[in-house]
Amino acid sequence: MAERRAKVTTEVGIQARPATVFVATAGESRTDVQIAKPGGELHDAKSILAVLTLDVRSGDEIVLTGDDEAVLDRLVDLVSGDFDTGGADIGDIDEA
Repeated sequence: MAERRAKVTTEVGIQARPATVFVATAGESRTDVQIAKPGGELHDAKSILAVLTLDVRSGDEIVLTGDDEAVLDRLVDLVSGDFDTGGADIGDIDEA
């Protein structure tokens, strides 16, 4: 089983909309993908409730495990970047 560690750099961490993108990406794997905080309990990365329950915030480190290394790499890119929002800050709310 492969493992990746990543520091979450997005302003809002893995909350609400970013969690939806994260879970959808994890769901692309045909095998189990798990997420945890270092030293913490593993959670199903394909479950929105499991991911939100971790309460991952900006600056937190996460550990990803699974057999699908391509998906793990994409998840690392997501949490280390802008969650594929084209550079937009996903924490911005359109108040129009």
